[in-house]
Amino acid sequence: MAIRIDVDPPPETSSAARIVRQNVSDTTLSALRTFGRVVDMALEVVRGGVADMVTGKFQWREMACQAWYLVTVTAIPAILMAVPFGVVVSVQVGNLIHQLGADSLIGAASGLGVIQQGAPMATGLLLGGAGASAIAADLGARTIRDEIDALRTMGISPVHRLAIPRAAAMLIIAPLLNILIIFVGIVAGYVIAIGPEHVTPGSYWATFGSFTALTDLWISLVKAMLFGFIVVIVACQRGLEAKGGPRGVADGVNAAVVLSVAGIIVVNLVITQIVTMFLPVRVA
Repeated sequence: MAIRIDVDPPPETSSAARIVRQNVSDTTLSALRTFGRVVDMALEVVRGGVADMVTGKFQWREMACQAWYLVTVTAIPAILMAVPFGVVVSVQVGNLIHQLGADSLIGAASGLGVIQQGAPMATGLLLGGAGASAIAADLGARTIRDEIDALRTMGISPVHRLAIPRAAAMLIIAPLLNILIIFVGIVAGYVIAIGPEHVTPGSYWATFGSFTALTDLWISLVKAMLFGFIVVIVACQRGLEAKGGPRGVADGVNAAVVLSVAGIIVVNLVITQIVTMFLPVRVA
């Protein structure tokens, strides 16, 4: 006759496992709730922006001020980021292509690398670093000073008064910044190609035009605008929900930057896969 003996786990082990499960479940639920609030704010910004445009209540002055501020904090960093990026693409791809004896294809590689991937990602990262931090800090400071509660007390929606103009400014600046990065990156790659790589200007631009179509530019602009929208929604949500004094504002700024950059990377991966399936690279 077999005798079964149940051995209970040590109290420390069961307690640690319970704490881990509780932390994981709490973190997951908190992340889902945060994602839901972000989606709600995005829908409210879109609906409210259209309604404000139709009714003539749109905050044009606030949008212009925010757009100019975004230009001042992102234009020079965009140029400084685009130059080394275009150079790196030309050097790395040029070394590989040179071994294959197809030096003229450097133009195609530079065009595809900068336009399709480099420029929109650089735009999103710049807006996520400079734009998201500025927006989250501004709205977070207003929140802990009870200015947001004062607006609600007066019957003014903080989303309509503060978030929608910032979203509109971001959607205007993002494609312009993307075009600036494309121009600077291609020029930098061209200089390296005709200099150290010894590629003739004619062959560079010929392959650039053969493999790069106007559709690539439109996709790049759409990606930049989508990245900018993600950045501004996350920054506004984190700023309007800041609490706990200056420490809460700092935490909100940090969360806005991290979440926006992570969201940009994930969305870029999804868009790249979709574009690759339906619009494969082909000679124009």
